[in-house]
Amino acid sequence: MVAFLSAWPWDNLGKYKYVVLGPVFAKAFFSIIYEDFQKDSWCFHIVALYLARCLIYQLWVSYNNMLFITRNRKILEQGVDFNQIDKEWDWDNSLMLHTLMAFIGCYIFPFLQNLPLWDSKGVITVLLLHIGISEPLFYWVHRNFHNKDYLFTNYHSLHHSTPVQTPFTAGNGSLLENMVLGIIIGIPVMGSSLLGYGSIKLVYGYVLVFDFLRCLGHSNVEVVSHKVFEKMPFLRYILYTPTYHSLHHTEKKTNFCLFMPLFDALGNTLNPSSWELHKKISCNAGKNSKVPDFVFLAHVVDITSALHVPFVFRSIASMPYSIKLFFLPLWPGVFVVMLAMWLKAKPFLVSFYKLRNRLHQTWVVPRFGFQYFIPYATEGINKQIEKAILRADKLGVKVISLAALNKNEALNGGGTLFVNKHPNLKVRVVHGNTLTAAVILNEIPKDVKEVFLTGATSKLGRAIALYLCRRKVRVLMLTLSTERFQNIQKEAPAECQPYLVQVTKYNAAQNCKTWIVGKWITPREQGWAPSGTHFHQFVVPPILSFRRDCTYGDLAAMRLPQDVQGLGSCEYTMERGVVHACHAGGVVHSLEGWTHHEVGALDVDRIDLVWNAALKHGLTPVSSSPSILTKSH
Repeated sequence: MVAFLSAWPWDNLGKYKYVVLGPVFAKAFFSIIYEDFQKDSWCFHIVALYLARCLIYQLWVSYNNMLFITRNRKILEQGVDFNQIDKEWDWDNSLMLHTLMAFIGCYIFPFLQNLPLWDSKGVITVLLLHIGISEPLFYWVHRNFHNKDYLFTNYHSLHHSTPVQTPFTAGNGSLLENMVLGIIIGIPVMGSSLLGYGSIKLVYGYVLVFDFLRCLGHSNVEVVSHKVFEKMPFLRYILYTPTYHSLHHTEKKTNFCLFMPLFDALGNTLNPSSWELHKKISCNAGKNSKVPDFVFLAHVVDITSALHVPFVFRSIASMPYSIKLFFLPLWPGVFVVMLAMWLKAKPFLVSFYKLRNRLHQTWVVPRFGFQYFIPYATEGINKQIEKAILRADKLGVKVISLAALNKNEALNGGGTLFVNKHPNLKVRVVHGNTLTAAVILNEIPKDVKEVFLTGATSKLGRAIALYLCRRKVRVLMLTLSTERFQNIQKEAPAECQPYLVQVTKYNAAQNCKTWIVGKWITPREQGWAPSGTHFHQFVVPPILSFRRDCTYGDLAAMRLPQDVQGLGSCEYTMERGVVHACHAGGVVHSLEGWTHHEVGALDVDRIDLVWNAALKHGLTPVSSSPSILTKSH
């Protein structure tokens, strides 16, 4: 049994919980269309205030997740993981509750429906009521939520259940404590209205400033400079800081105030290290943070997938990418940002996690997928990749792995261009394709005797063909270039060469049920595959799942070890905790401490070695079926 008023009444509705706001939105819409809006606009303002409050929380969270701006101002270095994101998923329950409370309150107290637009006297009234009633009331209630075991366990522990403060943490709590918070917000608004000084602008101003300060205090980024308090020491008792409130969340026995540390000082609950820690974090704001051991250098795929990052929508980024309907209105804005990035931008940090005390980061080249196929854009893209590599080298990064199109053979020879141009690089440049090949081969059942391979002359295609022919698997290599085919065939041992067969048309594979796709194929070309065919693929973007009588594999990927920490975003369409194989290849390179560059052509002899190293370090294949790979024992 849950405690009374601890659970939310709409918990069981899931994503349909917003229907409880239906009457509020319906009344607001009705007042706009059918009533005298000038005289009956109060419900419209309730809805507008609700949306504005949501926006403030969202903007604060976006700012917190802009690691390219905030990474050196973090209070706690750990990342926000999937577990915390799920716990805070319904952070907006508090805003929904307050909206319903305001809606009901306006019916109970009709004078609230007819407030003037503005009354300057209300500002002083609201400040006095806030300082005189709301602040001490919150302090007393909050302290009791901590001091009474029953209250903390049943009502306040949820708010403290997440390890890293975020603005969404501010809204994450039980029904009872958010009802109390709604009353605390309402006291200055109601009081000023009862005294005749209430106004619409005053309500907007007070509530939005209240939310702004709540988000500020629950931010994991220190935004208040210690110099402000050094110049005006009294301000430290007037306004709290993110560092100040973070001490409350880590120690739980001090710093109970709403916004004003004055009440902690009066109640003898002010943490003595508050100012010292604030100054330390503020002073370190301009200094470089911890150097990552490994960097995965990605790029933007397309316009809509650019929204799949934590600093845009944290919750959406925590799930595998899929197109959302509400992305469409945002498309023009993202397009403008893309143009701005094209004109002036450099590689930036977008996410991070920790693995065995090693910091792993994902940097993004500010280019979109289609730009890699524009001939005059390739030089600029290579310069961006080069900047990232040189920056990583300067910082002391050990391994940098190139993602997808960043290692395109036609673009830079799979990274060879940078290694040859900068022979003294300390950072190891890795394309990760050895592990990618291993993952694809792992998905091929042991009993397969024949495969059809497109993209056969690419780095990956060549390595896969050579590996399979050594295992006495017949490889139908689709290529029009006899010279390229013969060059690959010569690399195979003499006794294995007959297993490599050149084909020039798709109809040659009409009896083969194992297709390995390394070059994009159309639905018409897929039509040559017999029923029951499985399409393995290493092509970007993935082919369309056109055939219902066939199965389609995902892009090569591996699941990170279970001891990964602070991972809270999905890598494109990958499941939670799963990364592209080229990403995983860089991780293995780093964990093994290998000192060679992995660029250019794949060394077929290293495929089993890299695969077994990945398994040794706890990375696991997404597919667990028996495979053709050789495993060490």
